[in-house]
Parts: sequence; C-alpha cells; structure tokens
Amino acid sequence: MKKLDIQSATQLLHENMQNKNLRKHCYAVGKTLSEFYDFFMNEGREVGGLTKEQWEIVGILHDADWEKTTDNPDRHVFELLSWLEDYDIPEEMLNAFQTHNYKMTKIREPQTLLEWTLECCDELTGFIVAIALVMPNKKLSEVNTESIFKKFKQKEFAKAVEREQILQCKEKVGIVPEKFVEITLKAMQENSELLGL
Repeated sequence: MKKLDIQSATQLLHENMQNKNLRKHCYAVGKTLSEFYDFFMNEGREVGGLTKEQWEIVGILHDADWEKTTDNPDRHVFELLSWLEDYDIPEEMLNAFQTHNYKMTKIREPQTLLEWTLECCDELTGFIVAIALVMPNKKLSEVNTESIFKKFKQKEFAKAVEREQILQCKEKVGIVPEKFVEITLKAMQENSELLGL
C-alpha cells in the first residue's frame, strides 16, 4: 500500500487534473481545512483522530477526479475512491471523501466535524476567489469579510455558489458565518502566492 501524505496527494491531484485553476481550488480547500484544524484544536473540539496534514489532504483531493467526471457528475468521488484503493488511508479520511458530493452519490451524508467543515468551506473558497477576481488588482489582500457578505446578498454575483451550503456552518460546525468566513479568508490570504491571487 502506498503512503498518502501531502506530496503523494498533490502528485495524485496533478496526475488527474490539468486545469491550474481547479488545482488552486483544491489547494485553497486544503489550506482552509488545515486552518480549521488549528482552530478546533485550540477550542478543544474533536478532530476525529486525524492530523493537521490529513485534514489538508482531504481538501487537496476532494475534487481530484472532477476533470474526469465533469460530464458525468454522479461519478464524481467514485473515481477518486477507486484511485485511493492503492493507498493506506485511515477510515476517517475515507469517510470524508465519501461524503463529498453526497447529494448526487448518496454514499454517505456528512457527520463529523471534518466532513461538515469541508461541506461548508468548499463553496466558500470559490466564492472568495470570485470576489478577489473583481477587485482592482485581483488580489486576496483586497478582500475582507464585509465585502464577502455584501456580495453574498447579491444573488446575481457568482450565482452558481450555493449560499445555503456555506450558512450551514452555524448549525453543523458550531461557528457563526462571520467567524467561519473570517477563518477561511485568513487561510486563503496566508497562502495567496500558492493560489496565485
């Protein structure tokens, strides 16, 4: 069995995804989950027996098969799970991958803190990128929580983003949307070079 670490996860992503913007989305979710890991640890919350690196890997790989399943979205995640059969992976990580795209796959609904954090921050990272791209210099440093919530109310802006999926954070993760957005934005701004923004 192969070892799944940041390096091998990134390699697996790159082998199966050529679009650099899609890759950056995966990096963004990975870095955001890593930031939430630290937040939950400081709060004394249950992180599911996984390491900070393993939380980041879940983010890096959550959309790894998207390019190959774009025309067949109900296959999204199934392809990824088949690739992961070659790797030694804790059950908690495997469960997290199985919950992604659950509305279509019906494999498993999110249950754990990691699974719900992924579910809520996935859409949010994309929304923040969309805001950065309409800023004068197209930089994450120009985005703040106020601008995010302002755009949030504009239904025509990034209308493909499911706002309700993000707002579940209060009920499912126990973090109010303002704080959830703040943590996600911080993670992305601290990794702006990696994200090219």
